[in-house]
Amino acid sequence: MATMNKPVFKSILSHSPHKPVLVFVSSRRQTRLTAIDLIGYLAIDNNPKQWLKMEEGESLDRLLKEVQDPNLRNFLSFGIGVHHAGLHENDRKVTEELFVEQKIQILIATSTLAWGVNFPAHLVVVKGTEYYDGKLKRYVDFPITDVLQMMGRAGRPQFDNEGVAVILVHNIKKDFYRKFLYEPFPVESSLLEVIPDHLNAEIASGSIKTRQDCIDYMTWTYLFRRLFLNPSYYKLEGVDERNINTFLSNLIGDSLRKLESASCISVEETGEIQSLQYGKVASFYYLKHGTMGTFKQQLSGEYGLVELIRLMCDAEEYSELPVRHNEDILNQELAESLPVGVGESSFESPHTKTFLLYQSHFSRSDLPIADYFTDRKSVLDQSFRILQAMLDVIAAGSLLKQSMLTIQILQMVSQACWVSESTLLMLPHVTKQSLQHFKFSHPPTKHLVEINSISELLTAEVRSPHLLDEILKEHFSSQQISDITAFIRRLPRLRVEFSFKVQLENECVERVSTRQESGQTLYHLVSGREHVVEVRIRETGRREGMRGSRADT
Repeated sequence: MATMNKPVFKSILSHSPHKPVLVFVSSRRQTRLTAIDLIGYLAIDNNPKQWLKMEEGESLDRLLKEVQDPNLRNFLSFGIGVHHAGLHENDRKVTEELFVEQKIQILIATSTLAWGVNFPAHLVVVKGTEYYDGKLKRYVDFPITDVLQMMGRAGRPQFDNEGVAVILVHNIKKDFYRKFLYEPFPVESSLLEVIPDHLNAEIASGSIKTRQDCIDYMTWTYLFRRLFLNPSYYKLEGVDERNINTFLSNLIGDSLRKLESASCISVEETGEIQSLQYGKVASFYYLKHGTMGTFKQQLSGEYGLVELIRLMCDAEEYSELPVRHNEDILNQELAESLPVGVGESSFESPHTKTFLLYQSHFSRSDLPIADYFTDRKSVLDQSFRILQAMLDVIAAGSLLKQSMLTIQILQMVSQACWVSESTLLMLPHVTKQSLQHFKFSHPPTKHLVEINSISELLTAEVRSPHLLDEILKEHFSSQQISDITAFIRRLPRLRVEFSFKVQLENECVERVSTRQESGQTLYHLVSGREHVVEVRIRETGRREGMRGSRADT
C-alpha cells in the first residue's frame, strides 16, 4: 500500500491539480498513513499549502480548534481531510463542510463513504482494491459493487464536463479490472451468507410459519432470480426443477437447523415453525443467531461481572473486529497493563482484543496506537444493543443476580469506569489522579473528611452550601468547576422504597413482617412461597430548583 502513495500524488498533479479529489483507501489506518505521505511529497514541492483553499488566519485557527483529533488538525492545515467511522462526529462534520465548500482540495476516506455520503469530485483515486479481513486473517478483494460505487463519485455534473477515476492495483490484477471496466460483471446476490438471520426475522414477525413459507419467501428474492441465470456461481448443478427444489430444500433445512441449534426457533414434526425467546431478541436487536447460540450455551447462574463481560465480548458481532499484522504483540502488551487477565485466549482473536478494549475503556487507560481508538469506538457503538439483548435473555431466565450485574455493565460502558470505583469519576474533568482532592476539613471540628461518591458529595454540600467551590477551587479552573456544578445540578434526587409481599394458601397477599436488628431491617420470608418485591421510586426534585415529586412503581 505504501508504494501506491507516490502514484496517488502524481495522479492528483496530472489529472486534478486544482479541483476536488477523493482518495479511497482500505482502512482507517491507511487514511492517516496516506495523508502523512502526501504531506511529505508536498514538503519537497514549491508550494506545500497548494491544496489549502482558504487564508491562513483567524478563520482557519478557529476551525482547527474545533477539531479533536490531533492528526486531522495537522492534515487540514495542508488542505487534506480524512473521513472514517472512527472520527468524532464533530470532526467528520467539519471535514465534510470544508470539502464541500472547496476549502480543502483532498479528502481521503474509507470505502464506506462511497455509499454513505454524496461527495462528488473531479478525480477519484482508488488506492488498492483489497482490504484486510480480520475474520479470515488475510487480504480479500473489495466487492465489485464497491469499486463501481467509488468510481461513480468521479465527476461533478454542475461543474465538470468529465470526471476521472484512477484505480491502483497490482500488476496481476490489471487485466481483470481492465476487462471489468469495459465488460461489467453482473451483480450477484449475497443472501446465501445471511439466510438464517433473515429467516429468523421473518419467523419472529410472523410472516413465516411453515417450511413451505420459507421456500415461498425464497422465490421472491433476487437470489432465486440469479440461480437460473448464473447457477455455477452458487454451485448449482443445473436449473431444472428437480435441482432447484433440491437446492432450496437443502438451503432452508440447513438454515432452520442452525436457528434451532441456537434456540431461536422450534420446528414441529408437522412442519410448523415457532419463534422462541432467543429468536425474538435477536430479531429485535438486529443480532446474529450465532450470538444467541453463544448466550444459550455459556450463560450460567454462577456468572459474575467479569464472566458476563467476557460473554458480551464473545458475541459474533465482534468476530469481524480487525486484528492487524503484529497486533497480537500489542494485545499482549496491553493485557499486562489491565486489571483482568485474558487467560488462555489467543491474542490474535478479535474477541480477546474486544475484551481488552472494553477494559481499557473502563480503566480509562492509554492505547498503544491510534487505530485502537477507532477500534474501541466501533466496539462501544455495538455494546448497548448486545447488553440489552443479554439483559432480556437473563431476565427471561429469572437470573436476578446476573440481571443486576448486566445493568451495572451498561452503566460502566456509559460512564467509562469500573463499578467498584468512585462515582466521582462520572463528573466532568475528574480523573483518578484528582480524586485525592475531594478531601476537606470540617469547619467545627477540623476533622478531615474524605468524599468517595457523588451521594456523599451531595450530602456534604447540603450541610455546607459552598463546600464544592472550596474543595475544587485550588485544583480546577473556574470553567471546570462550572461544568462540574452544572452536571451535579442536573442529577435527579430519588427516594427508593421497597417492600415484600407473600402469596398465602388462600390466595391472599400479605406484607412480609420485619424487625430491626443492629440498625438493619430484616424481612421474614416464608419458605416455599412465592414472594413479590414492590419497589417505589420517587423523584423529589433536582438540584436546579425543581420542586414537587413524581412516583413510579
